[in-house]
Amino acid sequence: MAGGTVALTRVAAKNGDELLLPAFTLWWREVVRFYRQKTRVVGVIASPVVFWLVIGSGFGSSFRSGGLGTSQHYLDYFYPGALIMIVLFTSIFTMMSVIEDRKEGFLLSVLVAPVSRFAIVLGKVLGGTTLATLQGLIFLVFAPLVGVHIGAGSLLLVTITVFLISFALTALGFAIAWPMDSTQAFHAIINLFLIPLWLLSGALFPLSGASWWLRALMRINPLTYGVEALRDLLYPAGQGEFSLLASMSTLILFSLFMFGLAFLMVNRRTTKPAA
Repeated sequence: MAGGTVALTRVAAKNGDELLLPAFTLWWREVVRFYRQKTRVVGVIASPVVFWLVIGSGFGSSFRSGGLGTSQHYLDYFYPGALIMIVLFTSIFTMMSVIEDRKEGFLLSVLVAPVSRFAIVLGKVLGGTTLATLQGLIFLVFAPLVGVHIGAGSLLLVTITVFLISFALTALGFAIAWPMDSTQAFHAIINLFLIPLWLLSGALFPLSGASWWLRALMRINPLTYGVEALRDLLYPAGQGEFSLLASMSTLILFSLFMFGLAFLMVNRRTTKPAA
């Protein structure tokens, strides 16, 4: 009996190593590779900051949010949306590495290695998620400029929220990039799909003030719940469209669905019969 237990323990440990070690290696490669490209790091942060300052200052105090006619500077309202933009841009840039790895032959080497497809997806997605989360949290240094002072408890919830959004968007970017053979095609899909996904998330304008057909699209957009969750956490006195529990639950389901889709894409690609 004891011998059987020891054998099962060794098998479980071996299976754990076969999953965690490749996933950790791919995760670490994504992190190192991204931060070695300084222009990408600067571009990912600088572009949303410019958008935030220019668009926010342009609308200024003429913006009105809430049903009671209360005034809020647009820089304050747009702040969570700019944070999501940083996460989106980082996810896009990191998942372009899937296409680059295919061209360089690295991806083929990984696929023919005795590594589970689950570990490949997990490592790549977690690598992009880590980068997107870190880049998003760096943007929190601007929070005091919009009157936001985050406590320890709120910071933990904000970090979890940013992580879930990053995970979902990175997995979505992975699923889109996997069948692509060129970065041009990837950018075309991004401009057609992911950017409108952000535009219809409540990042630029509130759901309550939109026309009925836009409200319908925004309500079925999972990214809307991420923006609302961040807005609830950063501005607790505000009146969000959804409860924090509903927003977080939607983000968890969105993350799991996107990871499942990414895993499905890898298995479909690698099991395709040769012509």
